[in-house]
Amino acid sequence: MSLIPATILTGFLGSGKTTLLKRVLTEAHGQKIAVVENEFGEENIDNDILVSDTQENIIQMSNGCICCTIRDDLRATLADLAQKKRKGELDFERVVIETTGLADPGPVAQTFFMDDEVAEQYLLDSILTLVDAKHAAQQLNDRQEARRQVGFADQIFISKADLVSKDEVDALIHRLKHMNPRAPMRTVHFGDVAIKEVFDLRGFNLNAKLDIDPDFLTVDDHAHDHGHDHHDHDHEHGEHCNHPSHQHGHAHGHHHHHDDDVKSFVYRSDRAFDPAKLEDFLGAVVQVYGPKMLRYKGVLNMKGTDRKVIFQGVHQLMGSDLGPAWAEGEARTSKMVFIGIDLPKDILVQGLDQSLV
Repeated sequence: MSLIPATILTGFLGSGKTTLLKRVLTEAHGQKIAVVENEFGEENIDNDILVSDTQENIIQMSNGCICCTIRDDLRATLADLAQKKRKGELDFERVVIETTGLADPGPVAQTFFMDDEVAEQYLLDSILTLVDAKHAAQQLNDRQEARRQVGFADQIFISKADLVSKDEVDALIHRLKHMNPRAPMRTVHFGDVAIKEVFDLRGFNLNAKLDIDPDFLTVDDHAHDHGHDHHDHDHEHGEHCNHPSHQHGHAHGHHHHHDDDVKSFVYRSDRAFDPAKLEDFLGAVVQVYGPKMLRYKGVLNMKGTDRKVIFQGVHQLMGSDLGPAWAEGEARTSKMVFIGIDLPKDILVQGLDQSLV
């Protein structure tokens, strides 16, 4: 039986997760969706879109979707849903797990890799994070959980952008990109999102694309002279940053992104990696810094193979795979992006440099 795709929906309180969910559940897209809700959500799905509010853990909806709350752990709930699907008691094609406003999506994502029973039945498709444009600056400044949700995301939807000025939205996007350059971002209006932008994003599959926002690699180059350096190490602005937005922005009471503890950086090299050295180094880094490493991914040029090596991870869990062959004439450049909390960039860079052939 094919795997059931699962999406983790996370986001700030009041960011419109319920609105988006409602739309996804009630839109006539012909898909049957099971929604798993953390029951201590402030905003439970409104009863008016439920067929019956029973004491049962699982509620059938008028359009064939189903809803359930997590009363025990996620693993048991997912196993139960999969079993009912196999027996034909429930009919659904995919699962959406809505975490509460301040939850850390990390453990939820890890469930899909750590637990054999879950891994044999589900495919984790992506983590979607909703950011409320009106309250984002405050929430990002005050709550590490909000920053972590941004770091984890495969796709970011910015809601309530119509309530703030275009400059504020631009500043927010700039800030979010520094925290997470690999998640595409778009503003959404009241959950008015095409279903294809929500599902089957394949944020977790080991594909040979490393989607780093191309602007992220060029946007601030004028502030740093590192044209001859083969590493892109300079993307979180340090104190020496003279980027115009940082000099004039303080009047709005925003902390700028160089104060955010969730940061990302990109590593590139044109020299091949020594597989044994790299494995040892990454293994050691993950042991020490795993809890602070939110998401990381690389497309690597490895000595001894003509194929790309793709690796990615969440926290301490890391996986790698052989990808397609490097094309004729393609530059064999290794690219990696690390997203985490106060990651020691210099240690990572030094260790990666020492793992090159």
